[in-house]
Amino acid sequence: MTVPGRSIGIGLLGTAFMGRAHARGYQGLASMYSPPLLPRLEIVAGRDAHRRNDFAGSFGFARTTGDWRTIIDDPTVGIFDNSAPNDLHEEPTVAAIEAGKHVICEKPLGRTGAEALRIWQAAERAGVVHMCAFNYRFVPAVRKLRELISSGALGRPLHLRARYLQDWLTDPDAPATWRLDADQAGSGALGDLGSHIADLSRYLVGEISEVTGASATFFDNRPGGAVTVDDAFVATVRFDNGAIGTLEASRVAHGHINDLSIEVNGTLGSARFALERLNELEVDLPGSDDQRGFRRLLVTNRNDPFMSAWWPPGHVLGWEHTFVHELHHFLGSIEAGRSVRPYGADFEDGYRAALICDAIANSAATGRVAAVAPAGAVPSGARS
Repeated sequence: MTVPGRSIGIGLLGTAFMGRAHARGYQGLASMYSPPLLPRLEIVAGRDAHRRNDFAGSFGFARTTGDWRTIIDDPTVGIFDNSAPNDLHEEPTVAAIEAGKHVICEKPLGRTGAEALRIWQAAERAGVVHMCAFNYRFVPAVRKLRELISSGALGRPLHLRARYLQDWLTDPDAPATWRLDADQAGSGALGDLGSHIADLSRYLVGEISEVTGASATFFDNRPGGAVTVDDAFVATVRFDNGAIGTLEASRVAHGHINDLSIEVNGTLGSARFALERLNELEVDLPGSDDQRGFRRLLVTNRNDPFMSAWWPPGHVLGWEHTFVHELHHFLGSIEAGRSVRPYGADFEDGYRAALICDAIANSAATGRVAAVAPAGAVPSGARS
């Protein structure tokens, strides 16, 4: 076990949106928490020299490189943080694992379930601490929702509905990016947004056994290239515990800027969360008839999840704080030599979310119900 307060070197791959979110998360740790391991920002890798040098200057990384292999070979790096596009998830992450580094990788863990399985297998064989960066598990209101379900306050879960809607591709003339290319991204709204709600559905209600899905690409071509991924999908799902649900995601939904919402109905009550009201949870809990209907909880009290490190009650948090919570949990797991589960998502969770997305894609292609089941061998001794 490491000595509390010892530093650990961070090697970050990716200088775009998610790289910035992770770097800011590392910066925020020491100012709000007493981290079990103090992150030392050693090296950042990115293709564009000017961009990565600016990035290093902004966030305090000691060095930069144009080749991610430099991070793998660097003995000062103890954590490999992969915030790169999806086609750079498997090879660099597996290389870091085989070099004995602890690893955190952005979602989706793999472009397919098969890719995600290989990454998980490598991590289990090596015995490193591994985390798939499903940051919405670290929203205080989402953790509160899980606590309500786990405590039995909602009774037995009956029905889940989850959606993740965005509007950034509503304009047919929006230019093509790597996110619209199947070779780089794997899928569109399905992997980009659907993986989040697939993970949250498992986290809150349990394993999904089968799905029926449909998907569509509404704009086949955009300036700069063809679109080879889905624009939107919808799916009905059945859980192992008998609950049912719906999942949907779109990147062409006018009026929805970044609208993730999830609701769980149980035998005793209901609760729902919406990302655009990040600090709130709406609940309908057992009570007298005149108390029927949802009421709002502001999840910012000292006894609410994560809030002991932050501001006085009522002083709300933001989206970026989810990364501080996530990385603090990751560092604590490394210090303790334990899995990031159950509150964090490990690579098995990343794999199982990828399997759900695969099943939805398969059902959409065949028009049939698709089972969600591990395909192929799983690591020896792996958790079910």
